[in-house]
Amino acid sequence: MRLDVQRFMRGLHNRPRALLAFAAALLALASGPAWAQSAGANLPLVIGQGAQGASYSVPIQTLLFFTALSFLPAVLLLMTGFTRIVIVLSLLRQALGTQAAPPNQVIVGLSLFLTFFVMGPTIDRVYTEAYEPFNSNQIAFDEALKRGEVPMREFMLKQTRQADVMLFAKLAKIDPSVKSADVPFKVLVPAFVTSELKSAFQIGFLIFVPFLVIDIIVASVLTSLGMVMLSPVLIALPFKLMLFVLADGWNLLLGSLAASFA
Repeated sequence: MRLDVQRFMRGLHNRPRALLAFAAALLALASGPAWAQSAGANLPLVIGQGAQGASYSVPIQTLLFFTALSFLPAVLLLMTGFTRIVIVLSLLRQALGTQAAPPNQVIVGLSLFLTFFVMGPTIDRVYTEAYEPFNSNQIAFDEALKRGEVPMREFMLKQTRQADVMLFAKLAKIDPSVKSADVPFKVLVPAFVTSELKSAFQIGFLIFVPFLVIDIIVASVLTSLGMVMLSPVLIALPFKLMLFVLADGWNLLLGSLAASFA
């Protein structure tokens, strides 16, 4: 019996095609019942066919939902005030001279909540005018997209400079007679991001000026005293923190950021 088994295994080893056929047969036998069962119960892609269109099944809705989640970072960064807020807060940390205070998690979290606060009226309009009618099957998905586009377009146009819109409209070879309110999103979104970057760096420059004056004064005093081996950044940090706290800097900065979107 042992010799027969060894002869059989040697024969399979010497015949690669036979080995592949043997493995394929085992795979077919193992997957046969499962294949038959799956063939008898196909996954429904669409359930129902009403006047407002098709209603997708739960697995397909789940797939579409998780696919949409991948676009949320791009929407958050490019179509809201998050870009301006997070850049200003990052520049504030550099102006103070603190390497990790506040940490990145605090800056991003504060930027997110401040973005939701600034975008609150726009999000409410999108929810009321687009999502609620679509959820109650009063309008189709295409109509919901058109209605939701209007509040976002109005918000971005208020924060976008006309020169930036004209620049990207020229690059896209759009007719100059087209108004800014009618330009497509492929022109409006990059123009809005460019304007947000300009506004963020302008605010950052105003934040840097008082802290830069403190650095210059501290460096001049240390040089006049001959303490060239002592780091001016280390000595200036307590004075920067004291100035920022006494001036109620967080209140002024966050209030000014929120008011800049009004």
